[in-house]
Amino acid sequence: MEKISAGSRPSSRSEAVGQITPTYASKDLQITAEQVASRQTSDVKAQSDSSDRVGTSSSIEQAPGAGRASWREKFPSNATLRPVLLTIILICGFTIFLELFIESTTNKYRHLGWLIPFLLWLAVSMRFVAMHPFTRKIVSMILRTIFRFVGKVFKAFTSILPPVLKTNNNALLSVATLILIIVGTFASKESAGNTRENRAISLAGLFIFIASFWVTSRNRAIINWQAVIGGTAAQFILGLFVLKTKAGYDIFSFVGDMAKRLLGYSDDGTAFLTTSTVPELGWFLVTVVPAVTFFVAFVYLLHHWGWIGWMVKHFATVFTYLLGISGAEAIVAAASPFIGQGESAILVREYVGSMTDAEIHQVMTSGFATIAGSVMSAYMKMGVSPVAIISSCVMSIPASIALSKLRYPETGNPVTSSRAMECQADVDMEEARSLDNGQPGDDIGEHKEERAYNALHAFSTGAGVGLSVAGLIVANVLSILALLGLINGLLHWWGTYHDIEDFSVQFVLGYVLYPVAFLLGVDIHNDGGSDIRKVAQLLGVKIVANEFVAFADLTSDDQYSSLAARSKFIAMYALCGFGNFSAVGIQIGVLAQLAPRRGGDVAKVAFSALITGIVATLTSASIAGMLMDGNELF
Repeated sequence: MEKISAGSRPSSRSEAVGQITPTYASKDLQITAEQVASRQTSDVKAQSDSSDRVGTSSSIEQAPGAGRASWREKFPSNATLRPVLLTIILICGFTIFLELFIESTTNKYRHLGWLIPFLLWLAVSMRFVAMHPFTRKIVSMILRTIFRFVGKVFKAFTSILPPVLKTNNNALLSVATLILIIVGTFASKESAGNTRENRAISLAGLFIFIASFWVTSRNRAIINWQAVIGGTAAQFILGLFVLKTKAGYDIFSFVGDMAKRLLGYSDDGTAFLTTSTVPELGWFLVTVVPAVTFFVAFVYLLHHWGWIGWMVKHFATVFTYLLGISGAEAIVAAASPFIGQGESAILVREYVGSMTDAEIHQVMTSGFATIAGSVMSAYMKMGVSPVAIISSCVMSIPASIALSKLRYPETGNPVTSSRAMECQADVDMEEARSLDNGQPGDDIGEHKEERAYNALHAFSTGAGVGLSVAGLIVANVLSILALLGLINGLLHWWGTYHDIEDFSVQFVLGYVLYPVAFLLGVDIHNDGGSDIRKVAQLLGVKIVANEFVAFADLTSDDQYSSLAARSKFIAMYALCGFGNFSAVGIQIGVLAQLAPRRGGDVAKVAFSALITGIVATLTSASIAGMLMDGNELF
């Protein structure tokens, strides 16, 4: 091995590095190559530091203060500041909102005047709490403690029950629900148009509707009675809360009034585009279309801020826990009244392909049993009671679950039944709307969602979608009314040869659905009992055409102006759903695009889901007839 003497030095540092062998030896010193390289690196670093100090000193002389650390280097990074700023903002917002709540309730402690501000404060506070991880942990601990306490109370209560009820939770729930329904129906005093006779008919109708689905069930041996009994009980309790308590009525009345007032601001835009007198004309085109456009834009704004996804996710958690249904079913059921029958299915689009037939049946039933927030605004502008619309939608959610699980029990193993599902609150709602309209789209699985850049972008996008929705409503109503007029003209022409006056689709359906209207409990004494036939006609128009046409007839047709308050009230509940033949095509189109291979399964359960959704809405109308006190909504 070649060696280098201590006296011979290379001409440069690079040559020295290249000539060093693994062992450097002399008479008095022996070091390794790694140690030499380390020393050379230290020398280079020392020279670099020296030159930096020289350069710094010269730069200080040229520009005083230039060598100091910049404010960006001293200031914490965004990742460090964001949690701190969020905490400060939440604390300040919570404090301000608490102060406003205390001030607003100081002089309203009587007659439940404090309830609405308190619930509003509670809702906003819960949203604040959900935005910070630390507060979420505290709330979770509190809720777990409450649930443990409730469990102990329930265990102590069941310990004193008979053995049959103690060992069979379904029997216990059935007895409790039956007692609750009977007492709630007949306990209140009679009033004009609301006799116990009418209530008994509504109660009989509710039992007949439920029993008919048990008789026609696909498999009565495996019915999920937790969902059936729990859904029926939840539906009745919601109706009881709205129609029998001042607090419940005030809450839903407040929500309805605020929604109606919110939609009223669309008149400002209409007045700007036309004149100030146009919104007062009451035309469908200048009242409903602007309201729908504005409301959809507002929903997009709430969606961008995360409010829609937050509400849907927590509603779904409640349904999953109480009714024992899968996560996908719970999310769709909770979202249907907010974003509609097509969009709600898109929230769980990754799971549609793996859904069981019973889950598909439930998803479609939820869409048929309720209406969407976008058209809800149109009905309010037409003069329909906001309380009736909102309460009917909320009551029909558990009803759709109960009847669907009764008619089409679960025989498979849903993939979302044993684990929590995260709600896809960032769903592309524009894509959802295009699917709901039956428009062809790209492969959903490969679609990459485009989030709104900011609130203004979301609101602008929503306005565009709202205009398309309003246009679709106008086109459908115009076309359906024209087609209905054509059919009625042909029937009237045929009836003249058989001495049948006013022979029409409404005339035929008025007699076909007469028993159904009777079981709802409409006023059987008003105008010689003609209310039954008139409500049956409205139900027929709703099923054959759509609920929009039926609501238009109810609020504008002179033949329905003589309906008793009870009959009109029940009709509003019975019409509040997407259960019609045109909606079947919409839902089949949406689900078939989400899961093309399941198109046959979707079509197979579609008609059953349609009937189930229609009857779910009718059960809400029956419960409304059992609980109403008189003319409280008119």
